[in-house]
This record gives sequence, C-alpha cells and structure tokens, in this order.
Amino acid sequence: MNRQSPDDHPDVILCPDGPMLLRGEHVIEDEDGGEHPTTRPVSAVCRCGASGIKPWCDGTHKTLRKRPGR
Repeated sequence: MNRQSPDDHPDVILCPDGPMLLRGEHVIEDEDGGEHPTTRPVSAVCRCGASGIKPWCDGTHKTLRKRPGR
C-alpha cells in the first residue's frame, strides 16, 4: 500500500468550481504580464475570472450561477 506522510502533498491543487491552490513559493503572472509572488504557505489563484483581487481568489466563484452540466 502506498501511504503518504502528512508532509507529502501536491504543490498545485485544482478545486472543483473553485480556485487553484498553490503550496510553497510561486510567481503568478497576470494577464498584463505583472508578476505576483505568493506570500502564504497556501495561496488561492482565481480560475473563474470574476475575483476583485485577481490573480488571487476572493470567493466570488461561490456566488456565480452554476453552468448546466457542472
């Protein structure tokens, strides 16, 4: 059996209908080419495009109407 220790974790996690979670140090490049280094142990990057603090997630995806088939 392959067991993971608590210290083993992916660096990138895609949350269903939510943000991309990044663990560790990363630099995010926004649509205008601006660079945004992560400053937390886990950072949430917007994937819905509606966040008011892009490139970071502000939870706006929770208020968006779900698309059919999702």
